[in-house]
Amino acid sequence: MWSLAWPWMLLALPLPLIVRALMAPVMGTQDAGLRVPSFKGFEVLADRSEVEQLLNWRFWIAVVAWLLLVLAAARPERIGDELDVPVSGRNLMLAVDLSGSMDAKDFELGSRRVDRLTATKAVAGDFIGRREGDRIGLILFGERAYLQVPLTLDRDTVNTLLLEAFIGLAGEKTAIGDAITLAVKRIHDQGAVAGDQVLILLTDGANTAGEIDPIKAAELAQQIGLRIYTIGIGAEQMVVSSITGGMRRVNPSADLDEETLTKIAELTGGRYFRAKDTAGLQEIYRLLDEMEPVAEPEAGFRPVKSLYYWPLAGAFVLASFLAIMNLLAGLRVARAKKVTLNAG
Repeated sequence: MWSLAWPWMLLALPLPLIVRALMAPVMGTQDAGLRVPSFKGFEVLADRSEVEQLLNWRFWIAVVAWLLLVLAAARPERIGDELDVPVSGRNLMLAVDLSGSMDAKDFELGSRRVDRLTATKAVAGDFIGRREGDRIGLILFGERAYLQVPLTLDRDTVNTLLLEAFIGLAGEKTAIGDAITLAVKRIHDQGAVAGDQVLILLTDGANTAGEIDPIKAAELAQQIGLRIYTIGIGAEQMVVSSITGGMRRVNPSADLDEETLTKIAELTGGRYFRAKDTAGLQEIYRLLDEMEPVAEPEAGFRPVKSLYYWPLAGAFVLASFLAIMNLLAGLRVARAKKVTLNAG
């Protein structure tokens, strides 16, 4: 798309006509400064029709040069197609429990019963796909905590490596404190602005391994402004076969340390969620989208290329051409005058 940055400069187009109209009365009252009655031969030196033709095309060249000059002053520019502006999002770290207890099949996905990790992969994968503009990292923890994916904008890679994780990969126990500490270290190393750093920690148990106490780790997170949202996953009751051959109800989440998870969230300005089934887990991630919304894209940017130098160059070339032609005409008149004087 083409446009003019300063379109009001076009008001200067009739300026030469205005100047000519104002100067005409003044020039009409002045007498010629030099009269040479004996030099009527000058009229022979130039055919009137040629003079009028010469003046005519010079006039039009001057008009075009003026039009180009005014157009250059109006600063024509070409506006390109709208480009998306990169959105600066959050540093969002996901910490997922891979301990042995995540193998409990107390969740449903579709019409089939699945283990807790499978349900987590499905729901968290959808969540990752919605976090456009956020830098997302993945920590997998069990007996130890491992950084599976550093903070990155590549959501597909994060989702792929989450899907490839399996129960027992990091050990059978649960090191919640080590997972939080690792997240603190990695996010702090990014030098992110406080308030834009989030950790979502999902577990189904209590801290049974690791070197760092979860509360101490949460205090470190508080110091760098890292908000922690904790998710306790696991059904409250489950029907299993008894030793006697009958059926009995058990609480598969008896080991879940909700008190500690709540303290961690409250200490860092986050929130504790309880996911008892797949629908509940989906609702939790939907709430997280609301509490930590994706940054809205800014207004699109349209690149602007200034083109004023083209009409300016055209005006300069035409003006230079007129100047050269006037100089040559002056030289011809001077030469003719000299010849006439010598002849006289």
